Amino acid sequence: MDIAEGVISGREAFVEALTACFQRAAQEGCRELCLWDADFAHWPLSTPEVLDALRQWALPHRRLRLLATQYEDLRRLHPRFVAWRRHWDHVVEARAYEAKDLSAGGPQGLMLGQGLFSLRLLDGRLWRAAYSGTAADELAARESFDAVWQRSCESFSASTLGL
Repeated sequence: MDIAEGVISGREAFVEALTACFQRAAQEGCRELCLWDADFAHWPLSTPEVLDALRQWALPHRRLRLLATQYEDLRRLHPRFVAWRRHWDHVVEARAYEAKDLSAGGPQGLMLGQGLFSLRLLDGRLWRAAYSGTAADELAARESFDAVWQRSCESFSASTLGL
């Protein structure tokens, strides 16, 4: 599925756009994916299409960076993604941030494909998002992502160690 540049409206259209972005990243060999959401509860991370795209995409030199306030909803709602994450731990970095670290007007959700696209969730209540393939939009989104990433801490480990 090709995504047209511009505004995306509706939850179903946003989920379709996310799925298409994962597929495009796999097909075009995107080196790094950055995902940012408060909890990833509404993302299609356990769907067969996304998991298949992630399996195709994940190579040792690739990197998936996850940024969320907490990962409990993701663990509960996306068990297949959690299993995929355990298997591909060497390509995944996950960090948690404090909600207070967000700058005003930042995206409520974000997916970046290095050198390919940015998909920004602008309003989670109305499911309005913006898709862009321009380098300038990707750079602006990456700067927002990196600013919060730098103030975050490691989280969502692939396994739980205990005594």
